[in-house]
Formats: sequence, structure tokens, C-alpha cells
Amino acid sequence: MAVYIRKHPLEIPPPSEKDWLKDDEEDFFLQDPDRKRDALPQPFRMINKLVMLVFENAMEIIERREMLREAQKLKVQPTKCFPTAEFQVTGRANCLAVSGKYIFVGLSVGLSAFKVSDCKEVCAWDAVKTEICAIHALDLGNECHVLLAVDEMGLVWLFCFHKESFVLIKILNEVEDISRRSTCVEVVLSPGGDYAGVLLQDSTKAWLEIYRLPKDSWLKEMEKSPGAAAGLACRERRSSWTSVKSLELHGDGSAEMESPVSANKADAKLSLPVLLLKVKPPKPITGSSFKSPLDALKKVDDDSMLGLGYNHLIKDSQWEQQEAIFCSTYRDYLEAEGERASKEEIPRHATFHFLLPSWILQVGPEMKVQPGVPAGISVHWDGSHNFCLYLLNRPLKEKVDSDPKPDVVWPCAAPVACSAVSSCSRYLALACEDATITIWDKHLGYPLSVTAILEERLIRSIYFLRSSAAASDETPCPGTDPACPIVQLLVLCTDSSFYLVKAPRAGKSSITLLADRPEDRNLAVSAVVPVLAFPSAALVFSWDGTVSLMNTDTIQIVYCFSTPPSHAVASPWQPVFTVDIVNWCLLLRGDKQQQADALAQSRASHSTIFLFDFNSYPLKEAFPEEPDLPLKSLQNLPWIERCNIFLRDRQQSLLGLREQLPEYWSRLQAQAAAIDKERQSVKGQKKP
Repeated sequence: MAVYIRKHPLEIPPPSEKDWLKDDEEDFFLQDPDRKRDALPQPFRMINKLVMLVFENAMEIIERREMLREAQKLKVQPTKCFPTAEFQVTGRANCLAVSGKYIFVGLSVGLSAFKVSDCKEVCAWDAVKTEICAIHALDLGNECHVLLAVDEMGLVWLFCFHKESFVLIKILNEVEDISRRSTCVEVVLSPGGDYAGVLLQDSTKAWLEIYRLPKDSWLKEMEKSPGAAAGLACRERRSSWTSVKSLELHGDGSAEMESPVSANKADAKLSLPVLLLKVKPPKPITGSSFKSPLDALKKVDDDSMLGLGYNHLIKDSQWEQQEAIFCSTYRDYLEAEGERASKEEIPRHATFHFLLPSWILQVGPEMKVQPGVPAGISVHWDGSHNFCLYLLNRPLKEKVDSDPKPDVVWPCAAPVACSAVSSCSRYLALACEDATITIWDKHLGYPLSVTAILEERLIRSIYFLRSSAAASDETPCPGTDPACPIVQLLVLCTDSSFYLVKAPRAGKSSITLLADRPEDRNLAVSAVVPVLAFPSAALVFSWDGTVSLMNTDTIQIVYCFSTPPSHAVASPWQPVFTVDIVNWCLLLRGDKQQQADALAQSRASHSTIFLFDFNSYPLKEAFPEEPDLPLKSLQNLPWIERCNIFLRDRQQSLLGLREQLPEYWSRLQAQAAAIDKERQSVKGQKKP
């Protein structure tokens, strides 16, 4: 029998690497000894750890949402405002517009007009059974309104609504050859109804057309033949009904009848609009063909110093050389961002505004300027650094088809993303793609504020708000009101966050975050609209169908406009609404709850329009006006007092700039010292 005897004494062996404690096993002594054998082997232990990590992250999200929900409950809930009136329209309502005492609704089968007072239908136009997608209306006075409607084919219909009757004047972009047809992208009516702008595009290019509307001639022609409009409207309804009945009786469609559009053209004896200006997008800058600076100077028509950059002396070879140097220097950055497009694309969309006479758009003494009538337009194309201004009083000898040069060009450091003009037409705001916002005082001709959003967010749209310090019961003439003590600008970003920019007459401008990017996508903002009836008021539309009224001074939601429980806001991601600043009301389209999906909405035979009368709610208490002296119009003051006001505004602005000069000077000195130090260090390195 063999006996094994240990030769060496019993000792504790040294620890090996495989016996070292892992990070996740350091707390092994805290575990249950009975579960020691239940530990999972690899790779199941790693899978278990990942699954537990997913559960922990999910619980963190749930707890965070629960905390936000509890915090929302603790907040003061806004008062719910239900509609004061409602009415139904035949077909699907695509757009709304209010002019004077009438509500115009663009339907899937034409146009309808309703009264604001009792919401009863007074007239309808369905001669060609076309779907209206956008509508703009303006009151011309003497029971006459001008309408611009865009249908589903991109045609622009110009109407005159007189004494509760529609009169078709012209289809602005109608052509005989269908292959040359252009579609409308955007239409704008100038304040007062003197001009209309139409942005058109075809398969290859885009351009902007400006029309002069003979509104004075329309008023005279309507007074001379008061029964023409009513007879025309009756003929439109009768021809439409006859066409439907004929198509029902003759299913083959062989019935011959007169087109209602041609009948409208023959019966409507109103003056036609005049094409005044045709603006094309700027062409890409290419190499110069000039041989000397003298040749380039010959191409300059006037003494303006800034232009679009076409008259230069840079050759194609120089462009290519600079491009090669740039690509070789920043090769790593270009590879990270992706290959740049070798050829610049011509822009297809533009934003334009009608501007009243001001220092930035000076009119020559030979041109007559009427108060309240636009003297020019501002245009900026997508992706362009230039903000161009064009005068509307152009000589008649100039051809409309020619490409006019801008009268004033503002080159910006970054492409202009969006722009806005205040309701008084005194202030102009520009927002660039680098989140820089500039507010200009057009009457004085200098920038009032230059600020930027430091979070590097893309700006989607900007709007001017009514300042509480400048609130007044008397609305002055557009463009002639005195300067507001504080100019407020609402900035909406692409991530649904929005800011408030305040630019005082003297002092630094401030920027305040009103709402950050929502974590819940249903709370994303679909539209923001200022309510000029109240100071510092803005309507906020969310994707979940919520319509809120915010006080930007207190950053609180004070009221919530809700539809009845049986209805919901139609297409909340693109709501159909309009705000009437004359009658102080909100018009909003709502659909029944069972028609929530897009297919049911498209098949709906009726739409409901809800009216929220601001006078029926205690909104004035939520937006108190600061006590201030009533502002008077400059137009009614003597020229001596107007000069004194101008000089006083200049002095206040200079005082504010004088306070900022030491800070700017210290920054310049520090920057110059840093540059000088860097140059000295470079010189020291070059010496042997």
C-alpha cells in the first residue's frame, strides 16, 4: 500500500493572475454564500450586465418623465378658453384669411366668404372646382377687398370681392403652353394693397414677379357698375351648377359648354395688374473676363461701392489656384465634413418684404413718394450672403424681362436664413445661418442691436412682438410712428426652442430662453405667431394639438385655447388658423375625433371653424400695459419737432454706445497685444 507523504510543509501558494479580483467581483463578500454557485459564466454574465444596464436607463427615463409630470402638476395651470362661435364649411378647409368684416376660407372646391359678426356664409366661388391651398386678403375700403389665392396646380388667382360677390380679375401665371407653366411658391400682398409679389419656379429656375395693383381704378369701376359684380357671381354659380349637371347626364364628357374661366375674363371689365419688376436669383460668381481695372469700371453704372461681386478682376486660374491651396491646407477638415459640391446651385426660394421709404432705401427727388405706400422690396435668396433692396419706382423705359440690378446690397458674414419687418415697418431684422441676429432701425439708418445665440442652433423664423412699453390705444400710421423704447423679437429655432431678444434704444441688448428643446416629440412647436393686440403676447402651436398664449415678459403660459371634446385641432403639425388683429379674434380649424387620421380628413365632406373672440376673455389683465405717455404720429408734427425727436434719439443711442466704447477698446488692445506677442515669438524662432 503506497503512502504519499508531503515532502514540504503546508504553505499558502502565491496568488496567480487568474485569481485576481475583477472589478465587478470586489464586493463578493457581500453576496449570499448560498448563491455562490449560481454566478453566470461568460459570456452570459456580460449579456446579463447589458440587459440590466438597459433596464436602469429605462427606469431613469421613466423617473425623469414622472418628475416632469409632477412638476407640471405643481405649476399654475393656464386657464382654458373655449370657442365663442363655430361654423361649418362644405369641403376641407385648407386656409383662412380675414379682411375687414369678412372671413375667407380656401376649400377643396373653391372659395367661401363668411361674416365675422354672425359666421353666416354670404358668397361662394366654385366655378372651376379647383382646390385652394393658400389665400391672402386685404381690405381696400368702400366694401372692396383684394384676394390672392393659390390652387393645387400652383396657379395664382387674383380676385376682387365687392359687395359680397367674387370677381375674377386675372390668373397671374397663366400661359397657353402647358409645358411653359410655372408654379407659385409664395405670394405676398403689400400693406395697403398697392403691390403684390409672386415667387414662381419651373423645372429649371425660379424668379420673383412684382405687380402694381390698380386699386383706385377698381374702386371707380365698381362704383360705376354696381350690378356687374352681382351678375358675374350669379353667372359663376349657374355655370358651375350647369357643368356638374351636364357631366352627370353625359357620362362620356362630350358635352360642349363654355368654360367659366373664359366667361369671367370676358365679363370682368376691371383694370389688369401691371408687371413692374422681375427679379432673378444671383448667378454664381465666375472668373473675370476683364483685362484691366478700366474695363471693370466701365461696367459700373453708378457710384455705389457695394454690389453682387460680378465686376472683379479675379481670373479662373486664380480661383483654381486658391481652391487647390485651400483644399490642401484643410484636407483633414474637408474629409471629415464630406466632399463639397464642385458647382454652386442656383437658389430656388427667396424671402421678400415690401418696405416703406427710409434712410436705408432712399428715393431720389424726381420720384414721388406717397405716405404709407411701399417704395421698395427686400429680397434674400436661400444660401446667399447678400441682402438686396430694389426700388419700385423704376423708369418705364427699362424692360421687365431684363435682370434688374439691386439698388442697395448688404453683404453679410453668413448666408441669410430668415428676415422680418415690424408691423410699423420701421424695424428690420436679419438672422443668419451662424445664429447672428441684427435689428436695423430703417428710419435712422443704423443697426439697433447685434446679438447671437451661443448654443449654435439653426434659426427657423423670427417675429416682431408688440412692446408693452410702447403700447397705445391709438395706432399710428405705418412707418411714421416714433421709436419704441424696447424692440422685442421672437426667435424660433429648428429644434423647437425659442428665444426673446430685447433691443433697447440705449444700452445693451439681451437674449432670453423662453422654452428649451422639448424631450417629448409631441411637444414640438409647429408654429409661433405674435398677437399684436396685446403686448408681449405670442401664440404657440404644438404637435399634440395644444394652442397656448404665452406672456414673453413673465415666460408663462397664461391661456390655452381648446376645442370642444368632440373635436381636435386639424393637422397640428401644420395647423390651419389665422389671427385677426382688427376684430381681435383667432380662427382655428378643427375636425372630429374619429377623423384624426389623414385619410379620414381628406374624405371629410365638412370642416368646422372655431372662433375665439379675445374680447370675451380677460386677456387684458394677463397682459398689463406699462404706463407711458401716448405716442403721437410724426406725420402730424411740425418739422422742427420732428428734427428734435430725431436728434434726441440720436443722442440717446450715442450715449449707449459711449458706455460700450471702453469695453470694446480694451478688447482691441488685448487682441493687438496678443498679435504683437505672437509676431515676436515667430521672429525669435527664425533667428539662428
